[in-house]
Amino acid sequence: MLRAEASQELETVVHERLRSGQDPWEFMEELPTVDELVVWLLRADAIVANGSQLPSHLRDYRVLRQIALEHPELTPTVWRMIGDDPLAASAS
Repeated sequence: MLRAEASQELETVVHERLRSGQDPWEFMEELPTVDELVVWLLRADAIVANGSQLPSHLRDYRVLRQIALEHPELTPTVWRMIGDDPLAASAS
């Protein structure tokens, strides 16, 4: 369900940028993927649940790790977003 919501949100962003005359070759790479957007939505929910207090770096790391644990299909995306993708490190 979150992926469908995120996909629809991205479609809306693309549509609006195209309507404003932007070149898709210039903006498509800067848009998040559907899974990245889902992680950001889940992260936002965690921030709201914590009294809307912005997390420290350590808390943010823990929130993202918890998202990976609760949603295993998002694990590669979470690690990539954290900047410590274990799969990318092992591929080098």
